[in-house]
Amino acid sequence: MKSLESWNWRGWVLPVFLLAVWQLATAQHWVNTKLIVPPIGVLTTGLKQVTQTDFYVGIVLSLGRDIGGFVAGALAGVALGVVVGVSSLADRVLSPTFHAARQISLFAWLPLLSALAGTGELSRVIFIAFSVLYPVALGTIEGVRSVSTGHREVARVYGFTHWQLLRRLILPSAAPQILGSLRLALIIAWMATIGAEFLLVNDTTGLGEIVFKGRRAFDVELILFGLLIIGLIGGSAGQLASRLETHWLRWRAPIR
Repeated sequence: MKSLESWNWRGWVLPVFLLAVWQLATAQHWVNTKLIVPPIGVLTTGLKQVTQTDFYVGIVLSLGRDIGGFVAGALAGVALGVVVGVSSLADRVLSPTFHAARQISLFAWLPLLSALAGTGELSRVIFIAFSVLYPVALGTIEGVRSVSTGHREVARVYGFTHWQLLRRLILPSAAPQILGSLRLALIIAWMATIGAEFLLVNDTTGLGEIVFKGRRAFDVELILFGLLIIGLIGGSAGQLASRLETHWLRWRAPIR
């Protein structure tokens, strides 16, 4: 009963309504069904795709790139954020360059990245890591700087070393902002993964290849199915990250 009560059925109202309108519009030929295909066509195409091995290989490859880039970018972002947030010297040295570089569109780095690292797996992972670095670093800096001076002084009175101050006060206090930025970065990483598969094209496959293949063949059903799978995986990852964040921060008092 508790699981039924916690199930957010209201979140399904809009998708079901849009699906019904979509089905009605195509059934009544209110739209050009060559461009806006009926839902049954997308379902039929999807059933064909899920019986092929390449579909699951593509999911594994995309998730592998996503996880690899996310982990690399998250570690670099947290490290950079802690250093800049704790050290005023590092802030003065690194912050101007960091804030100037983040004004450049992420996709504007692609020509330079492809020239230096090619269009293979390495460049894709670097691109994803780059997309994760900025939000995680900014969230970590904000979290570290939110620790009050009073708490720092009390820790020093109790004889905390710099390592103890970081491990027992600063990082636990900054955890909500860090985890929040990681959750946001996870969403951005998935978007960057699909973007990299579109723009850094080579002989490898992935979920982005489904949509790319549908575009080449002007197969609208395949394009829509690919978008649906990409959205479902991204949404599921976001929900998982949200649940993990709630679990890890269960020690916090509830916000009223």
